[in-house]
Amino acid sequence: MALHCQEFGGKNYEASMSHVDKFVKELLSSDAMKEYNRARVYLDENYKSQEHFTALGSFYFLHESLKNIYQFDFKAKKYRKVAGKEIYSDTLESTPMLEKEKFPQDYFPECKWSRKGFIRTRWCIADCAFDLVNIHLFHDASNLVAWETSPSVYSGIRHKALGYVLDRIIDQRFEKVSYFVFGDFNFRLDSKSVVETLCTKATMQTVRAADTNEVVKLIFRESDNDRKVMLQLEKKLFDYFNQEVFRDNNGTALLEFDKELSVFKDRLYELDISFPPSYPYSEDARQGEQYMNTRCPAWCDRILMSPSAKELVLRSESEEKVVTYDHIGPNVCMGDHKPVFLAFRIMPGAGKPHAHVHKCCVVQ
Repeated sequence: MALHCQEFGGKNYEASMSHVDKFVKELLSSDAMKEYNRARVYLDENYKSQEHFTALGSFYFLHESLKNIYQFDFKAKKYRKVAGKEIYSDTLESTPMLEKEKFPQDYFPECKWSRKGFIRTRWCIADCAFDLVNIHLFHDASNLVAWETSPSVYSGIRHKALGYVLDRIIDQRFEKVSYFVFGDFNFRLDSKSVVETLCTKATMQTVRAADTNEVVKLIFRESDNDRKVMLQLEKKLFDYFNQEVFRDNNGTALLEFDKELSVFKDRLYELDISFPPSYPYSEDARQGEQYMNTRCPAWCDRILMSPSAKELVLRSESEEKVVTYDHIGPNVCMGDHKPVFLAFRIMPGAGKPHAHVHKCCVVQ
């Protein structure tokens, strides 16, 4: 079971990071995890290092039924058998069992100290090798800027960063294997198209700052007599009058505006999405189903895979449904993001008769 976390330690990580170690130790020793007798935990906790800090946390729990699991040593370029439970935190840069990079500052100059980057590990289960990549891409800094163009400038920044990661994990340094990339991609709906669709019959009012004449707010009103406000848009406000449109039928009607992955259609595959947008949920414990009105709801959290990984996931020797792609805690406050998971069975030596089936689960 692979668990990828972003913004580990929370938004106030300076104060909260002290609780992380206790949480991890309690998790590893909990009754719920007692059948997972081996584990590797990689936590980027070194927030004082502006050059390297990504706030990523990658957890890998190995079930007792799996007899031989190997992890790749990127420095020695060979696999090592996994035994016991180990936690790594301050020394990630020197840990040979992973690759970690933070995106260059010029990728997102608006953010003085971005924590965006990726961590990559490589595993081998019964002769089946694959990479697991924890990723956090850049967010939309302003709803108003995102609305200006289609695709938005932020979409272009994410495209550049994700392309960098994919090029990095298939370069010539190591043997190519299947890969799963999962985390907070910060993919957003095409804002201009969404607003035009939601407010087809609305008139737009522009509010400008008195001193700079900069646009600070857009107000969309119904065109009929009562002039009801349908949508208010500010830098960090997306206040649409009817949230049900994002929840009805799991928001399926809005998937046509989820376009950012299309650029990588030949390099990344995703199972069909059948859950509502994973962000931005209210952080009020009493409002587990409610979206905040800060951003347009979107499927930020995803589990993507290479074409060869797709074959591993979908190849099955029975008609039993063995693949599930869904979200966790639909009615429970889970923070501003709902975790997304993919559960599937890998068949080592796929195509061979009587291949043994292992059940896998990856959680974003």
